[in-house]
Amino acid sequence: MQFSAPAEHYDRFMGRYVPTLAVALADAAEIASGMRVLDVGCGPGGLTAELAARVGADHVAAIDPAEQFADACRARNPGADVRVGVAEQLPWGDGEFDATLASLVVAFMRDASAGAREMARVTRPGGVVAACMWDVPGGGMQMLSTFWRAVRSVEPGTEGEQTRIGFREGEIRDLFERAGLVDLEEGSLVTGAHYDDFDDFWQPFTFAVGPAGSHLRGMPPEHQEAVRRECRSLLGEPDGPFELEARAWYARGTVPG
Repeated sequence: MQFSAPAEHYDRFMGRYVPTLAVALADAAEIASGMRVLDVGCGPGGLTAELAARVGADHVAAIDPAEQFADACRARNPGADVRVGVAEQLPWGDGEFDATLASLVVAFMRDASAGAREMARVTRPGGVVAACMWDVPGGGMQMLSTFWRAVRSVEPGTEGEQTRIGFREGEIRDLFERAGLVDLEEGSLVTGAHYDDFDDFWQPFTFAVGPAGSHLRGMPPEHQEAVRRECRSLLGEPDGPFELEARAWYARGTVPG
């Protein structure tokens, strides 16, 4: 799936969770000075920025299928090698990187198995491949889980994002195992985000960013309003600032050899 929304809309919708999630994923992958690293599905560059802070922008490469995201990533991370392309056909040679990461991307690959194999291919033997995705079905990602719960109260039977690969515990690990990675580890990464009020929570959904926003835009106006009211109710009718927790499942593996 390719995102068509402007980078600024992504920042309002999901970007507020990215900085702390990027730190957690980079820690899990043990990214440190001297490494050359690749960010697959970089979006506007949140994880890319964390990687550049650790190893230097000239040691970071990044790629995203959405041109507007790649442009934003390039502008925000001068010196990084940022390209437009897909995970299933990475434009780098075998073993070029010490680590290859993908944050909130696996579920949106056209072919996640091919994407995982490519991530392993461009990583040197002994190098690390790591990825994470939100826990939507289990309710760990409160923002998205609240939205889809509200949608299902208005349109019963809606599946939402939960059928995509990577949203359930163990799925990324299984994907990496099939890609031939070894020394597999998995766990959870916990972060969160601040909202000034309910409108700060709701408005980004109207930007049609990703599956949630696109689904909302395709609903009749009266259904959209019903979802808005239900979200507000599920969040406890907030009339001021509030915080939401977000849990992501992650896995890492090592390229054999």
